[in-house]
Amino acid sequence: MKNRRHEKILELIDRFSIDTQEELVTRLAEAGFEVTQATVSRDIRALHLYKQSLEGGKQKYAVDTSKDHTLDSKYRRVLRDGFVSVDMAQNILVIKTVSGMAMAVAAAVDSMDFTEIVGTIAGDDTIMMAVRTVEDTKALMGKIKDLVNE
Repeated sequence: MKNRRHEKILELIDRFSIDTQEELVTRLAEAGFEVTQATVSRDIRALHLYKQSLEGGKQKYAVDTSKDHTLDSKYRRVLRDGFVSVDMAQNILVIKTVSGMAMAVAAAVDSMDFTEIVGTIAGDDTIMMAVRTVEDTKALMGKIKDLVNE
């Protein structure tokens, strides 16, 4: 279902000058896809869409072709495959992984360039990340959970 929806989104942004998530939700509904704005927001991230400037100050969604996203998807898969749980202690984020996967998962998370992370240490099945602030730790924990649940 998600793959079909992603294909439809790419088709819609190619055919129409869609400049808001709400408009994309409406166009998807017209095409038979009942989705929420939150789902469309996740789809936009997953498809690497950005707002392209048009003449007259208008904008529209377009596909970001400026960088290779192949490694990005591989790192996300490593994170999902090795992930067991995530917890925090103040500004320390602790990720539990499948035995033997901590270093691979840590490398995957490090490659995602989260600015909140100061440093990462990985053992066999546990990763400890020093994060800048408690608020950043909470936000990062949410981002990682979102990536795992994509």
